[in-house]
Amino acid sequence: MTETKPSFWKDRLRASGVHFCISVGIAALAALLVFVVWYPAYYREISGGRELFLILVAVDVVLGPLITLAIFNRAKPWRVLGRDLAVVAVLQLAALGYGMWTVFIARPVHLVFEYDRFRVVHAVEIQKESLASVPSGIEPLPVTGPTLLALRAFRSADENYDSMMAAFGGLSLSAQPALWEPYSEARAQVLKAGKTVAELKTRFPDQAAQIDRAVARTGHAAETVAYVPAVTRRAFGTILVDASTADVIGFIPLDSF
Repeated sequence: MTETKPSFWKDRLRASGVHFCISVGIAALAALLVFVVWYPAYYREISGGRELFLILVAVDVVLGPLITLAIFNRAKPWRVLGRDLAVVAVLQLAALGYGMWTVFIARPVHLVFEYDRFRVVHAVEIQKESLASVPSGIEPLPVTGPTLLALRAFRSADENYDSMMAAFGGLSLSAQPALWEPYSEARAQVLKAGKTVAELKTRFPDQAAQIDRAVARTGHAAETVAYVPAVTRRAFGTILVDASTADVIGFIPLDSF
């Protein structure tokens, strides 16, 4: 006996729903990796990881169940139906894998203090041939989240010239591993470059409420917080640091240059 039309669509909707739930579960696990490890805290906003991931995963999560809705038919032999569903699963996982790889290579790897500002450096910005010049003890492309670094002083006029020419060519100073040094070596310079939150609010009175909210999220009193301008993937912003230790404690999407 052939299936009635209501049963036909009921089976398809059930199969599509199961597929959707599985897809959402896998996407949730992927989100944990992206937002907890690769793009933690304010890096989701600084580096655009949230939007990139959501676009890729939303397409993947929606299209897979829709294809299942279109092809699922109990009238097919189980061998044929299983093959069709396996093909859909492989294609969906391949698409998710490509999306995750795209997010991975675009991930932030370092927040670098660049003499008088912070700059976010992403994996894709670091040239492979420069990895040999990474100072000992520094992980060039960490996979467990971005690290704090600083830039050392130039050792000669020639190094200064070469580095600046590379920067003018599009390779920022912070993306040149030969100049990296541990962040601990530059804490005094960070504090010297930092300015008070009160000054920031004076400069941007219309953004005072946003500034207060950002400071409150750090758990620090305003008088114990300093700010340093930052260059991010999207635009300019502001990094908040502890005014005593220079520890990075927050971010404001506000151009403070």
